[in-house]
Amino acid sequence: MYDYLTYIWRPVSGGRHAFPIAAREIPAGEPVAAYCGAEADAAELHNRTELDWIRERSCVDCRRILAGRA
Repeated sequence: MYDYLTYIWRPVSGGRHAFPIAAREIPAGEPVAAYCGAEADAAELHNRTELDWIRERSCVDCRRILAGRA
């Protein structure tokens, strides 16, 4: 279903970060690392609200790393 995606943006504690698409499959309670190295519980990648997206800023480091991959 998500074969074309290589990363996803998710608002987690401390900002909106980019995570490898495989992070969606990691069970709650397990740590996941964003491209910038920020870690969050995998549970934070799911069930985010629109308000979560509005409150958090996009991580500049994640953006830079992803831009460098292009």
